[in-house]
Amino acid sequence: MSHDHSAAAVAQAAQPVSSITPDYLLQLGMGFWASRTVLSAVELGVFTELAKGGRTATALMGLLGLHPRSAVDFLDALVALKLLQRDSGIYRNTADADLFLDRAKPSYVGGLLDMCATRLYQSWGNLTDALRTGQPQNGSAKDDTAFDQLYRDEASLREFLSAMTGVSLGAAQAMAQKFPWHQYKTFIDLGVAQGALPVQVALAHPHLTGGGFDLPVVGKVFDEYVAKHGLQERLRFYPGDFFADALPQADVLVMGHILHDWNLAEKKQLLAKCYAALPEGGSLIVYDSIIDDARKENALGLLMSLNMLIETPGGFDYTGADCIKWMKEAGFREVRVEHLAGPESMVIGIK
Repeated sequence: MSHDHSAAAVAQAAQPVSSITPDYLLQLGMGFWASRTVLSAVELGVFTELAKGGRTATALMGLLGLHPRSAVDFLDALVALKLLQRDSGIYRNTADADLFLDRAKPSYVGGLLDMCATRLYQSWGNLTDALRTGQPQNGSAKDDTAFDQLYRDEASLREFLSAMTGVSLGAAQAMAQKFPWHQYKTFIDLGVAQGALPVQVALAHPHLTGGGFDLPVVGKVFDEYVAKHGLQERLRFYPGDFFADALPQADVLVMGHILHDWNLAEKKQLLAKCYAALPEGGSLIVYDSIIDDARKENALGLLMSLNMLIETPGGFDYTGADCIKWMKEAGFREVRVEHLAGPESMVIGIK
């Protein structure tokens, strides 16, 4: 043994073993226990029920159809996870659960968690197979896309579109504040889903008009969501397929949580189509859970890329530097990355 190795061994032995614990490793490895408990609570409607007022465990058992054997443990686990409060035997929502997990509120983001409960949780159980084969694990037929599955009936379509609102709302609110909208008059969100982004931008900037572009089947859901916010005079739906059809024209085009669904050739094709559709001086905004350039910090962006492995034939997430390179190749100038909220950032390119 060399002197260097023996010195390292002595130094390691001198470090008290008690200062290293497996707690974090076990918490990560067993994280699905807490996750599944929350997903089941959303699925059962716990937070929606408690938004109407506090309830005892017995009342909740009856209202939610819970078996007495496990109901109290389940509810108390939600207390320990800081989603419920219990006082003198009465359960109530915490403030954030009440705001974001009550289906009756426009701030509801549980659509994403519903999709996790009913679709993604099962598919992610096959991550090891996905990593070995490079194949999606969501049970779609070989030539199907995840969207063929999701859009096959109204219930799964609505669940998915609500999920997209859940995943986009924070970024949409941040973008409404951070982008220089006063310089532009019109905007269109490509792959608009329910319309979370156009609604947030239009609410914040009364001078803007525009709307959203998506597959025709989405139109009815978009119109309902926009009408609920009283914006039907300023926002309209443009039906189409962004690979097959010409894109609608506006001063600003936005693609949120779209680019990561597709392989590299398809990503570049979409960016080129956006460039062609914009006027001189127009802007493209691309936003996703963009991975930090060092690929060390944005865990959600990297996990989202694994989700694309599970959900799509060729999709993957990317760094800001990747997106800047692709946008410059498409012809955009003055391309920059700006942080939005949480793990979300936007890449802005000017034609």
